[in-house]
Amino acid sequence: MAESERSERRMRPGPLLFEPSEAASDPEHFFGLESMDDPRELLSRATELAMAFQAAADRAIEYQALAAAQLADPRRFDRLTTAEIARRAQWSEDYAKKMIEFGRDLLRSVDPDSQSGSP
Repeated sequence: MAESERSERRMRPGPLLFEPSEAASDPEHFFGLESMDDPRELLSRATELAMAFQAAADRAIEYQALAAAQLADPRRFDRLTTAEIARRAQWSEDYAKKMIEFGRDLLRSVDPDSQSGSP
């Protein structure tokens, strides 16, 4: 991933506010969007929410990849197999392999002196 793409992804979208439990239990209630009358305001706020959720999902995926790479590290005495990581994360084994490699790439970008030729 290019550095410019990564920095764009890290831009902070509108704040993601947690809703009161009473509102969250109402399926018709979603961050107050249902009560907005102005379509311009609705589009703006819905876009902010979509960006915030996407940014949160992207960050969560990066953390999943980091964890998968750490759990698969052959230097760990409690290392997990790709199949076990896939099972725990509810992924296919092929996807787990890709996530482990993605996580290793992320770890290398954080610490360039770390293992560059990892298995």
